[in-house]
Amino acid sequence: MSLRSSVKSALYGLYARRLTNQLRETTPPRHIGMIIDGNRRWAHQQEGVSIAEGHEAGANKMREFLQWCDDAGVENVTLYLLSTDNLTGRPSAELKNLARIIANLATDLGRVPNWRVHHVGDAAKLPAPLRATLERVAEATATNTGLHVNLAVGYGGRHEITEAVRDIIREHEAAGLGIDTLADDISLDSISNHLYTAGQPDLDLVIRTSGEQRISDFMLWQTAHSELYFVEALGPDLREIDLLRALRDFARRQRRYGS
Repeated sequence: MSLRSSVKSALYGLYARRLTNQLRETTPPRHIGMIIDGNRRWAHQQEGVSIAEGHEAGANKMREFLQWCDDAGVENVTLYLLSTDNLTGRPSAELKNLARIIANLATDLGRVPNWRVHHVGDAAKLPAPLRATLERVAEATATNTGLHVNLAVGYGGRHEITEAVRDIIREHEAAGLGIDTLADDISLDSISNHLYTAGQPDLDLVIRTSGEQRISDFMLWQTAHSELYFVEALGPDLREIDLLRALRDFARRQRRYGS
C-alpha cells in the first residue's frame, strides 16, 4: 500500500469513528429502505467489466451494507433489488444473471446467524429457481430474531397496493358478505395488514445510491412519512461513512407527521 493510500485509509477510519461517536446518543431508524442503483453505470466505468459483474459488485456491497446497519442498531432493512418494471424492461440475458446473483445473495444472507430473510414481491412473476431459493431461505430463517432483511424482488409499490385491496375483496366475498358492507372492510389498517410487510414498521429512512432522486415505485404505502437521503456514489462504491452520514442526517431531522 502506498503512503498516500495509507494516509487516506487512516483518515477514513478516524472520520468513521467520529461519526459513530456522534451517533451513540441518537436513536437509529427502525426500518431503512435501500434503493441500490448505479450497478450498470459502475460497470461501464470499469475497463473490461461486464454488466453482470457490476450487479455482482452491487450485491457484494449490499452484504456489507446490511452488516453496517446491524452494527448501527437498525432492526429492519428492505433492499430494492428487482422491480416489476425491470422484469419487462431488461434484456433476458441480464435478467438471467440478476436472478442468479439475487439467489446467491439470498443464500448467503440466510447463513448469517440470527438474521431473518423475507421476500417481498410477486413470487409468481419470478423464475422458478429464484422463487424456490427465496422461499427456502425465508422458511429456514423465519424464527430468527436478529436483523430482519426484506428482499424486494419482482416488487412494485402500485402492484402491492392493488393486490392488497384485491385480497380484502376476496376475503370479503369468501365470508359470504354483500357488496353493501365491502367499503367498511377497506381501511388504512386493513390495507396495511395485507401488504408484503404486514406486521413490520413503516420505513423511517430511504437511501438511494447513484445520485438519482426518485422513488421508482418503491414501497409507496410504507414510505408515506419516510425521510429520503440520496448518495452520489454508485451502488458498488457505497461506503460505511455514507450510511453513517445518512444516520446523522436522519437524527437531525424533525419528523412532524403532518403536525
